[in-house]
Amino acid sequence: MTLAELATRIGCRVDGDGTLDVRRVASLDDAEEGDVTFLHNPRYAPRVAATRASAIIADERLSGAPCTILRTSNPYLAFAEAVVVLTPPSPPPVGISPLAFVAASATVAPDVSIAPFACIGEHACIGARVVIESHAVVGANVTVGDDTVIRAHVSVRPGVVLGARVHVQDGAVIGSDGFGFAHRPDGSHQKIPQVGRVVIEDDVEIGALCAIDRPAVGETRIGAGTKVDNLVQIAHGVRIGRDVLMAAQAGVAGSTTIGDGVIMAGQSGATGHIELGAGAKLGAKSVATKDVPPGEHVAGIPAVPVDEWRESVALVRRLPALRRVLTDLASRLAALEQRLK
Repeated sequence: MTLAELATRIGCRVDGDGTLDVRRVASLDDAEEGDVTFLHNPRYAPRVAATRASAIIADERLSGAPCTILRTSNPYLAFAEAVVVLTPPSPPPVGISPLAFVAASATVAPDVSIAPFACIGEHACIGARVVIESHAVVGANVTVGDDTVIRAHVSVRPGVVLGARVHVQDGAVIGSDGFGFAHRPDGSHQKIPQVGRVVIEDDVEIGALCAIDRPAVGETRIGAGTKVDNLVQIAHGVRIGRDVLMAAQAGVAGSTTIGDGVIMAGQSGATGHIELGAGAKLGAKSVATKDVPPGEHVAGIPAVPVDEWRESVALVRRLPALRRVLTDLASRLAALEQRLK
């Protein structure tokens, strides 16, 4: 594919030779002749001069590149689209493997791809062009929307609803029992049956080894377009809005509501029965213990407005010096008091 053809496909303007052939997208450091690279973060701009790529995707600010520039206002988005164009996925074979199990009562579209050792339960409904990989288990009464991909070793528990174009990465568990126990007078615990459902709306991605719990009553719901990274825990009765981003090892306790467009950074958490307003941001390793207003950026444990958290962190770093100053002042005061006796 020529650079001019690629630029047309991804909405860029060619600044340089558009007749060059390209075959893949590569990083600034690894790119060679025939590769397209990209510059999104300005901190990497000093590396541009040394790149061996045939072209670089960048915005209008870049100058002095040793190759053709594909100009765009959003280099990161154009990079993502270039990967799709230059590295199209290989479609899986259509059909049901003879080594898979599909319950007689299940409804399965004719153009699905179901790999060996996958298991489809009673009365499940599998939509068009769905891909279910080896050792995945789709339980009874599960609904799977069109073009959804369920990777290997995924467990979709009974009654779960997956929308269209959902992508569930390896080893995720959707619809596991919520953590619900009632205390008995003798100190032991009575398990509360978790009989609610889990609903995953369209265009959601669930990362590897995630756990999404069902509630005792009602539902756990993840809104359309939300992207969940690996090793994320979403507890029973949580409601997540549209286009939320949850980075690796984030965790949300039961009955919490997360508004549209919220960002939860890596290893962040939210306690139960609170609300993160639309567009809120929760910093890495932070824990929200109370409601976060819409659009607020918070950090720390417990999470506070990010400017307040930064001030406190700076103060903590000064504590050793402040301690020395206080010790010195205490010694001088003691000496002064001794002289005045």
